[in-house]
Amino acid sequence: MGETAPLTIQRIAIFPLPGALLFPGLHLPLHIFEPRYSAMVQEVLVRDRQIGMIQPRMLPGEEMREPPALYDIGCVGKIVDVEALDEGRFNLVLEGVARFRVRRELDVTTPFRQVEAEIEREDDDAVLASIERASLEREAKRFAERQGYVVDWNAVGQLDDATLVNGIAQVAPFDGAAKQALLECDTIDARAELVVQMMQFFGRMSGDDGRSTLQ
Repeated sequence: MGETAPLTIQRIAIFPLPGALLFPGLHLPLHIFEPRYSAMVQEVLVRDRQIGMIQPRMLPGEEMREPPALYDIGCVGKIVDVEALDEGRFNLVLEGVARFRVRRELDVTTPFRQVEAEIEREDDDAVLASIERASLEREAKRFAERQGYVVDWNAVGQLDDATLVNGIAQVAPFDGAAKQALLECDTIDARAELVVQMMQFFGRMSGDDGRSTLQ
């Protein structure tokens, strides 16, 4: 995503869910059961079908703050599949549309939070250099082997660069802070470089339980 990507200002209903990050072009299944978020789903289904996924941010000395602070960067997701359940619950699938940057939180009467945000349009032409792509795939294979994952590497090889980078960023077992750092990368090559570093870091065995973390 280049610095010249056009920005759109938009009101977004947000779902601040710790550890649940969405990246552009990827899908995120959600089970909605809290009344405030059921109300959110009902409203956005008749408005724009969009929900902003963003992580709450625990600031030192504000651990008990309610509502919690937010990170500056999240990802807008569009509802592409919805199943209404009993008692006002929903099963949803969101498709990542674009990153957004919070400008300000709005004073609203809805039970769910809403923000005014800058929507950063994706650079569909962004690609990795061949050496960057090769390094990413090589490290991904090493990481998957260490984690015991079974991967269809032929299918992986058919993915475009953005889908591959964002897919690893979203599904790899990194902690929330690591994934937030990945989401905040402004370009696909910067995100790919950080993904490689994180796979190397998390793939190393350390500690009593044999796992690495960024905490």
